Amino acid sequence: GPGVLTRTLLNAGVKVVALESNLAFLPNLQSLENSLDGQLKVIYGDFFRLDPLVAGKLKPPAMCSDKLFETMGVAAVPWRADVPVKIFGILPQKKERNTLWRLLFALYECSSIYRYGRVELNIFISEKEYKVLTAKPGEGRAYQALTVLWQVGCEIQLLHMEPWSSFLTNLKSGGLAVAKSTWLPNDHLCLVRLTPRQNLFTEGLKPTSSSTFIFMVKQCFAKPRSRLTDRLKSWSLHNGGKLLRALEIPKNAETRNLYPEDYRRLFEALQNSNMLTETWFHDEVLESIRNINI
Repeated sequence: GPGVLTRTLLNAGVKVVALESNLAFLPNLQSLENSLDGQLKVIYGDFFRLDPLVAGKLKPPAMCSDKLFETMGVAAVPWRADVPVKIFGILPQKKERNTLWRLLFALYECSSIYRYGRVELNIFISEKEYKVLTAKPGEGRAYQALTVLWQVGCEIQLLHMEPWSSFLTNLKSGGLAVAKSTWLPNDHLCLVRLTPRQNLFTEGLKPTSSSTFIFMVKQCFAKPRSRLTDRLKSWSLHNGGKLLRALEIPKNAETRNLYPEDYRRLFEALQNSNMLTETWFHDEVLESIRNINI
């Protein structure tokens, strides 16, 4: 892009590592790097092509997060420690939803960038996707599995909204393509801060069980108007009514009306009651992960 974020961070006195995926822009950035006495480090790479699921040696600008963090000089810290690094960027509009899912899996599995701790993302996303991430129970089509999982996993803060007119939107000029939306407002790009929660992982929810949690939530939203008791029965959990009473969740509650924390409590209760086995949904979970990361 035009380097607005990079210039803003440099002007604020922040030490910046810039990932540039376009070889044509590297010479100017490297010239700037040489003039700033260590404040800027430029790397040929693409943040949104970190750790792709491909065999063999990676071809730049794709790269491994291990190599990136080693180059940056950032060491891994415990999950409950302070944020080790802050990342700024703009999500690729063509793959925005898929990128959000990939980051979500990495977050819950503590893989890729999240092997280094609670990495904070400060990213521009479309207004329609921001509305999805911050939707409330019962808000029609906006309240989705993606909503629940990001709200359970992160604190979500809106930092700034910028009209699309501020950005080049003509593909021929190399600008951003405005994502069309007929059911949610989409007049802005939104700078959103996603900070992983310190208490995300407990005895019930761990990185090793997180894929099952993600798949459970996705299954509940496959038919968002369905009742939770019906979904539990479809999983052969015949004492689901008793479980819901213990959690103080109404028996006739629809899956789209549960709060994100309700889904977490439900999963932890299922884990603690041994209703879920290690092989539960195993094949389906693996297939879901594979499809998201392609």
